[in-house]
Amino acid sequence: MTEQVLLKKTKIGFIGVGNMARAVLTGLVESGLIPGENIFASNRSPGKLKKLEGYKVNICQSNEEVIENSSLVVLAMKPQDLYDAVEPIASSFNEDHIVMSLAAGIRTGALKKVLPQVRNIVRVMPNTPSKVGQGVTGYCLFRPDAGLSDLIESMLQPLGMVVHAEEGEEFEALTVAASSGIGFIFELMMYWQDWIEGHGVDPAVAREMVVRTFEGASKLAASAPESHLEELQNQVVSKKGVTYAGLTSIRELEIERALRISFEKAVMRDRELGKS
Repeated sequence: MTEQVLLKKTKIGFIGVGNMARAVLTGLVESGLIPGENIFASNRSPGKLKKLEGYKVNICQSNEEVIENSSLVVLAMKPQDLYDAVEPIASSFNEDHIVMSLAAGIRTGALKKVLPQVRNIVRVMPNTPSKVGQGVTGYCLFRPDAGLSDLIESMLQPLGMVVHAEEGEEFEALTVAASSGIGFIFELMMYWQDWIEGHGVDPAVAREMVVRTFEGASKLAASAPESHLEELQNQVVSKKGVTYAGLTSIRELEIERALRISFEKAVMRDRELGKS
């Protein structure tokens, strides 16, 4: 049985349906990979569950109900809430469950201590563009398992690019660059839009200009995978031209250094969440 066929029959449960969980759930349902009737969901506040009404998933009244009806359970609560949420329901899991955690910072070994009877524990870090099939999703396993890797990659593939990463620095880098990175990019886009609006451009027009500029740069890079990004940048730059003047200022202001510091601060917070 292929992974695609197997997934069609897999019952998936979501404990917590915040932004990241909904991004994954949306990608799975809209791709047709997993029918809504095979998805079970619970959340401590009912308001977020209402956002799932269009997907025809099964709304559960308790976390235990989700576990009972699912073979793969996604833990999608905030990292600081994970232990308090899982410990009371730990006995509901059995050795055949696959547990997938979306919680930043919490390592698979720490989850194994809370769920000692569960053999297959997966840590997954998606990003919000998964909603539109343009995400970058990283994953790592508690223990190597080729069959489980194939299943997880088939499940995540409709969300966009899937990357297997070693737990530790590699997974931390992926978390910050791809998941947190979306927030960083939107921050830059807001600066862009504010500057354009400050020169009299209508806000709606300014927003579209920014979106298309970032989208265009990404598509241009994607169309030339053999080219270094610096080569593509050089196609825009002429000596002593307009772009050259702006880039010179960016480099004098050490924007790269500021970004690297921001990345490292995010990594430090990821590690703090794992220790809390």
